[in-house]
Amino acid sequence: MTPVEKHADSYAQTIRLLFTDILQSKHSADRVVASYFRLNKKHGGRDRRIIRETLFALFRWYGWLKRLPAANEEQRWFRQLAVCGLLEQHSWQPTLEAWQQRAGLLPHVATPWQQLTEATEQLQLWFAGSDFPAQALVPEWLWAQLPELSEHQKIQLLQSLSSRPPLWLRVQRLPTAQAIQSLEAAGLSVKASTFFDNAISLGHQSINLNELPFYKAGYLEVQDLASQVIGHICAPTATEHWWDACCGAGGKSLQLASQMQNRGRIVASDIRQHALLELQKRASRAQFDIISTALWQSDHLPVAQEKFDGVLVDAPCSCTGTWRRNPDMRWLDDVTAVTDKPSLQLDILQRASAAVKTGGKLVYATCSLAHAENRAVVDRFLSNNPDFRLQMLQHPFTGERTEYLTVWPFDADTDGMFVVRMCRQ
Repeated sequence: MTPVEKHADSYAQTIRLLFTDILQSKHSADRVVASYFRLNKKHGGRDRRIIRETLFALFRWYGWLKRLPAANEEQRWFRQLAVCGLLEQHSWQPTLEAWQQRAGLLPHVATPWQQLTEATEQLQLWFAGSDFPAQALVPEWLWAQLPELSEHQKIQLLQSLSSRPPLWLRVQRLPTAQAIQSLEAAGLSVKASTFFDNAISLGHQSINLNELPFYKAGYLEVQDLASQVIGHICAPTATEHWWDACCGAGGKSLQLASQMQNRGRIVASDIRQHALLELQKRASRAQFDIISTALWQSDHLPVAQEKFDGVLVDAPCSCTGTWRRNPDMRWLDDVTAVTDKPSLQLDILQRASAAVKTGGKLVYATCSLAHAENRAVVDRFLSNNPDFRLQMLQHPFTGERTEYLTVWPFDADTDGMFVVRMCRQ
């Protein structure tokens, strides 16, 4: 066995160990990979990239990989690795060729594809006669949970979920052009958003943000473009008081603070103390001093009632809108990831609404695409609370005017997101 073949076999064994662990433990791939690399310092940057990107590709294409014909499980595993390399157009060609050989496949170099039909045609070069339907790329239960989509929209969604998402950043406290100039001077390729003035994309570059002076100084925050939509729908002013009722690590609290030019007041709450501590660190780095935190410890509100100009409820959800970024979750979760959430979401929304003063705004958002977690929750809330009215919104990417705004991953190369804005009469 040549040195290249030995390395390829070693990668295959490591990836198989991690892949099996994730499926059996149902722990997120991010968590399992991070733990593995902490315990195994021997891997260099190239090793880590091959292991990580191949592992995530396995979940991205798992719906097709399960259908590959093979003489035995060993051959099936190497065929799955080879197919991932082909469809993802990975650059480590010697390793891919070694996997192809172990898989009993003729050497084949990937060519760029734009449509899923073109990806299928590439697979047919190896597996003529096998069927690779596009809808197999997600679990069957998903379709019944989505709003009604045309066949074209379904294919668009599947194509988005089959591609890697870009890294979106949000610029704060300085002109976007200055941030772009600084990043380009550091050798990075930067693309400005055509939708939001302070959003930029770094594409799929491998970057350690902690090494960038502009990031360490708090001028940049990682925030997907779809997530940034929420802040624009909130549209806070510099004199308002806002409550971020489910802040998590605080990305949207920081966006609100930036929009408010570090004036006014923001209270951020979560049930997890460690999330609030992370937000405090990020706020300090960004030099935002208008954000305070209030731990949500019981059914009682951690803030005063009817005191806020705006309340944001970014509710816990199934996260189906982030499946593109976390392809493992589509196979680790089942339909209960959706069906278990609406009662909790409605309860949080109902409780948080008490903090909105007359004339104030109540914004409900999820990173789910499921009807049951989105419009169904809002409609039930409105039927119980006639003093709240939906406001008309304009979709920032499509221009559509709607009361129920869904960002689909294919709208602007983003995650998926849902948001409405209500006003208390």
